[in-house]
Amino acid sequence: MNTLISRWQQLGSLVLACILLVGLTACSQETENPPVRLQGQIFGTFWLATFPGNWSEEQAEQLEAGIIRELEAVDASMSTYRDSSELSRLNQAEPGTSVPVSQALMEVLQLSQQIAEASNGALDVTVGGLVNLWSFGPEARPEEIPSQEELQDRLAAVGYQHLLLDAEQLQVTRTTDSYIDLSALAKGYAVDQVGTWLKSQGVNNFLVNIGGEVLVGGERKPGQPWRIGIELPEATSQQAYHILPLINSSVATSGDYRNYYEIDGQRMSHTLNPVSGRPIDHQLASVTVEHPSNAVADAWATAFMVMGREEALKVAEQEGIRAIMITREEDSWKTWLSQPMQEHLGPELTQQLLSH
Repeated sequence: MNTLISRWQQLGSLVLACILLVGLTACSQETENPPVRLQGQIFGTFWLATFPGNWSEEQAEQLEAGIIRELEAVDASMSTYRDSSELSRLNQAEPGTSVPVSQALMEVLQLSQQIAEASNGALDVTVGGLVNLWSFGPEARPEEIPSQEELQDRLAAVGYQHLLLDAEQLQVTRTTDSYIDLSALAKGYAVDQVGTWLKSQGVNNFLVNIGGEVLVGGERKPGQPWRIGIELPEATSQQAYHILPLINSSVATSGDYRNYYEIDGQRMSHTLNPVSGRPIDHQLASVTVEHPSNAVADAWATAFMVMGREEALKVAEQEGIRAIMITREEDSWKTWLSQPMQEHLGPELTQQLLSH
C-alpha cells in the first residue's frame, strides 16, 4: 500500500463475511466443508490465510504457527519501526561501511535495484529520508510543508545508485547517508514467503492476504479460480470495483486514497516522487499489478503510481507487466489496462473491465 507504500505500520481494515478490503478484496464462497481461516496482526496491519478442504484443529494450529514464524522473520529483518531489525542496523551504519546482511534482505535489495533500473528510478528504496520528512515513516508528522532547503538536504542522500550490493559476500554499502525503506517490497516478500512455506507443507490450495497484498495457490474449488476484487479508490468507500479470477498468482495494489493527510488544504499522498521529493500529484488513483511474485507486483505497483498513467502504461508494455490502473476523472473513474494485462485477460473480460 511511497515511492514506497511507506507506512510499514499502517493499519489495514478487515471486513468480515466473504469480502476482505484493503486495496484488494478477496471473495470465497462457502462449501460443504467451510475452509479454515486464520488471521492475525503483523506489520501494523492484518494477515489472513484461507485453506479449502478438510483440516483438523491440530493441522490448523501447526499452519498458523508456521505462518507466524515466516511473518515475524521478515519483520525482524526489514522493519524500519524496530531499532533492532536488520534493516535498522544497516541504516544506522556509517556511510561507506560494508554491512553484512542475510540472504533474505539481500534478495529484496537486489529486486529493488532491478526494478529501480527498469523503472528509471520511479522505485527507489533510498527514499526513506523523504518518507520520514513527510511523516510517512517513524519520524513525527510535520505541522507545515517541508521547506525547499529541507527537501534538498534529504534529496542529496537519495539515489538507488548509491546503494552497493555484494551478493557473493552478502554485504551492503550505503555510499551516502540514505535511509532505506523497504515498504514497497517487504510486505509482498512476506506474502511470497508464506506461500512458499505453505507449499512445502503440502498445502496447494490457499489464499494469503497481508494488508491487501494477495497470493493464491491453486483453486478455491475444483475448476473454479479464486476471485480477487480491486477496491474502488475512494477513502470513504470500501467496495470492490473490479473482480479478477486468479489461479497460482498474486496481486498487489498501490493507491493514494488511504494514507494521506492535509496541510493548508493541500493533500499529501504517501506516494513520493524520488526526483522532486514531493508527494505525487496526478490523476492516477490506484494501480493493481498481477505477477507470480507478490514482491514484484508490490514494487511495480508503487513504481507505476509514481510515474502516472501515461508513463506507467508505456513501461508496463516494455516490461511485460500486467497492470490495471484507475484514474480520477471530473466526476467518475476510468479504468486502463496495460497491453500485457489485456492479452492475459482476453477480449471479453478486457471489455468488461474497461466498460465498468
